[in-house]
Amino acid sequence: MQPVDASWLCGEYGEECYSFIYVRATPEEVVGRLGGRWEEFTPGPFPDDPDEFPTDGDPLGVTSIGEWTFVFDPDWTGTDEKVITRLSKGTRLVSQAALGIDDTDYFYWCEDGEIRYGWGGDDGPLTEVPVELADTMAEIDRLYPGAPRLYRGPAFLLVEHLTGIRPTEHLLKGLTLRWGRLI
Repeated sequence: MQPVDASWLCGEYGEECYSFIYVRATPEEVVGRLGGRWEEFTPGPFPDDPDEFPTDGDPLGVTSIGEWTFVFDPDWTGTDEKVITRLSKGTRLVSQAALGIDDTDYFYWCEDGEIRYGWGGDDGPLTEVPVELADTMAEIDRLYPGAPRLYRGPAFLLVEHLTGIRPTEHLLKGLTLRWGRLI
């Protein structure tokens, strides 16, 4: 396992602000479960500049990465426990969000409607570390001594462990998403 460089997510003033959701389902299923209409989503690129990332009220971006759907979530839907447990029914969901200016980050792993692991804002762990993450967390502690915030790299290693996707700048900026609004 190698450390992840998440610095490309920093805007002009050095603060991160993003929210990503990964769901093992098709994009059409994910959009439908969120209350949207897939046919109303239109193609577009992943924003090149973090200062141009979508913010509250902007359309969300959706695409597939293998058997997973990746959601660029401007409204931080991935931090709403009611929404993510519903969205994870019958599948796995992983979400990560960061607001670097406030040094706030969230991370969730859900299985079939149940939160298996949660990290929340200034509260830190919201749940005990499950045995399935123990080795990965030990490796994260080795790679990131001093316990930096999850959004500074550790969350990306958790995403990789739980989804098989290593969310790098090259991968994400190379995606074509479908952008649209939820109903």
